[in-house]
Amino acid sequence: MNLLKLFCSVGFSKKIVAKIFKPRSIPTRLLGLTFRNPVGLGAGFDKNAQYLRELDALGFGFVEIGTVTPRPQPGNDKPRVFRLIEDKALINRMGFNNEGVNATAERLKKWRRQTANDKQQSKMLIGGNIGKNKVTPNEEAWKDYEICFRALHPYVDFFIVNVSSPNTPGLRALQEKESLRKILTHLQELNAGFEIQKPILLKIAPDLEWEQIDDVVDLAKEINLDGLVATNTTISREQLQTPNSKLQTIGAGGLSGKPLQKRSTEVLQYIHKKTGGSIPIIASG
Repeated sequence: MNLLKLFCSVGFSKKIVAKIFKPRSIPTRLLGLTFRNPVGLGAGFDKNAQYLRELDALGFGFVEIGTVTPRPQPGNDKPRVFRLIEDKALINRMGFNNEGVNATAERLKKWRRQTANDKQQSKMLIGGNIGKNKVTPNEEAWKDYEICFRALHPYVDFFIVNVSSPNTPGLRALQEKESLRKILTHLQELNAGFEIQKPILLKIAPDLEWEQIDDVVDLAKEINLDGLVATNTTISREQLQTPNSKLQTIGAGGLSGKPLQKRSTEVLQYIHKKTGGSIPIIASG
């Protein structure tokens, strides 16, 4: 990515990259926004909004930056990313490592200023994926989400509320209906106070029981949530080809990739069927 960053720092070089990787134009209308194509890069890669120009040149329709937390945090101890080559999968336990919302907001501000002056203005949309700091107790989590929401609101096109990462202790407990209601309705109230409202989506775990997914869907319809992201990584290790001894050595973390495809798609289909397609869903996993 740093090599690509160097290459894209020169105007004509960036144009060459953009031309090589230019995808088909498939304008997609969703959330009151127009995506130049429906393929985005999920949160966890560009955590600090450092590679927007490069990801734009690669042709993504949108990029989720983050997960961002109010204060900087180093994340979990390394090693924390593991390849399961036989399974075409990854296990990660990054732990919301990021430079904090203020640093990210400053980069986004600069990005907006640069693209506004660019004749070939970027049409890549930016999603702000927000979370809580590890040291913040769950009872006060709503405050962390508010801090991130306020700081990023002028610079992102939509928000994703992350309560489903398995790598922050206790975070997934916030997926319970009443905890979700408190966080989401508070963000909606804040959103209403801005001149321009930004869509708010909720990212859910694939490990929820069907009854829990029903609760999420019911709440989403009740409070008119803008959309859902299905799904985050899984803590399941079922039906993997990687030897169990290696999995034991790796330890905890969220699994993504090919083994998650079936479950993630099942959750996606279930929500779509239960809502009759009335709630927009971004597929992830």
